[in-house]
Amino acid sequence: MDEEIKLLKEFDCPEWVIEHSKGVSRKACEIASNFDDVDMELVRVGGLLHDIGRSKTNSIEHAVIGAQILKKRGFSDEIVNIVERHIGTGLSEEDSKELGLPIKSYIPQTLEEKIVSHADNLFNGVEEVGIDFTIKKWKRKLGENHPSIEKIKEIHEELVLRFE
Repeated sequence: MDEEIKLLKEFDCPEWVIEHSKGVSRKACEIASNFDDVDMELVRVGGLLHDIGRSKTNSIEHAVIGAQILKKRGFSDEIVNIVERHIGTGLSEEDSKELGLPIKSYIPQTLEEKIVSHADNLFNGVEEVGIDFTIKKWKRKLGENHPSIEKIKEIHEELVLRFE
C-alpha cells in the first residue's frame, strides 16, 4: 500500500481522496474475497489508485485523466482500465458522448473492474454507505428511471447479495 499512497501524495491528491481510496480498496478486497478467480492485487491497487485523476479535477473526467497518469507511469493495462472504467457502474459510448468524454465504452469488463467500481459506489466521500443510499444518490443525479440505476442493482446482486 505504501507505494500507491506515495504516488497519490506525489500527485497532491487531497487527504480526503487518499482516505476515500483506502476505504474503497479495503471494501473492494472484502468483496473480492468471495471469489476464487479474482486477482486480489489488481483489486487492491486499483482501489487505491482509482481516483488519482482527482489530483487534477473532480469532474467526471477524473477517470480518464487518472488512466492517462497511470499509463504514462507504466502501469499495466489492467490497472489503467480499472481506473478508466470505475465511474458509477460504467458509461456507454452514448453516455460518454453526452458527458463530453472521449467517445468509447467505459463499462467495467473484468471482475476486478466491476469490483472496484462497485466498491467506489458504496462510499460517499470517506464514509461507507449501503446500497439503498447509493441508489437514492444516483436517482437524484440521473433521474428515477435512468438505466444506470438498474445496472447498480444488478452488479450489487452479482457481487454482494448472492454471498449474504
